[in-house]
Amino acid sequence: MIKKILYAVGIVLGLFVLLVLVVPASPSAQPQAQQPIVEHSDIATTIPPLIATSTAPQVTKQTTAVKAVAVKTETPKPATTQSIQKYYPVTKVVDGDTVTINLDGTSETIRLIGINTPETVDPRKPVECFGKQASDEAKTILIGKKVRIEKDSTQGERDKYGRLLAYVFRDDGLFFNEHMIQQGYAYEYTYNKPYKYQTQFKADQVTAQSQGKGLWASGVCDSTVTTSSTSTSTTTTSPSGHIFYLSTYYSSKLYYCDTDDGWKSLSPNYLKSYSSEQSLLTAYPSRTLHEPCK
Repeated sequence: MIKKILYAVGIVLGLFVLLVLVVPASPSAQPQAQQPIVEHSDIATTIPPLIATSTAPQVTKQTTAVKAVAVKTETPKPATTQSIQKYYPVTKVVDGDTVTINLDGTSETIRLIGINTPETVDPRKPVECFGKQASDEAKTILIGKKVRIEKDSTQGERDKYGRLLAYVFRDDGLFFNEHMIQQGYAYEYTYNKPYKYQTQFKADQVTAQSQGKGLWASGVCDSTVTTSSTSTSTTTTSPSGHIFYLSTYYSSKLYYCDTDDGWKSLSPNYLKSYSSEQSLLTAYPSRTLHEPCK
């Protein structure tokens, strides 16, 4: 029993000694515990400048990259030169649907696509009603002016006479082909294949007819003067509201109303048009109508 008591007392004394030794040591332990904090605070104060200096070049690079992109997006300006149109001086008006231009030093005769004006210059054919007026209008509109030309891949580059096939635009934007139809100086003309402005030109002709412009005006072509190298005659006709076509080829025997697609197969080299059936029959009395007008 006494041994147990002594053993317990020894344990208590041992614990007391330990407490005495541990408690004084705790103040000295605190600075050691604070030292890491000081070290961490030092690190914390030194790291931000490093981060700042390391990220600064990245910002500069990004800014440079943005500027480079901005420069690249602005450089394609030269592409606008593709839209610059070349204009050429008109040197001659052959008639209402044929003109000559100076194309970079070369004289080029242009046959206008989509229109046909009354005949005036062929000595083998009679002068048709309103042909002179159409030719005069072309001279007024184009002589001394500059024009640009637009080709149409559906019509080919040239006709069998070597004339360049094109649409003509004056330097102030006037679309000459369309102007001639709109003002009643020309008929809409389709040769074999539809062309780019066909629908537009057909509508223009209908409008010109309804408004009685140019050759569609009442009484303008009632007196049709036909001239040739051997004779001159005057015949009174009455407009029918239709256009009539025929081929002047020596073996041709028919003529066509504009509602008959048969006329579209005629060669443009011999094609003639009339604003009235009577004027056609006056010039070609032996011709037979292929199909009645619709």
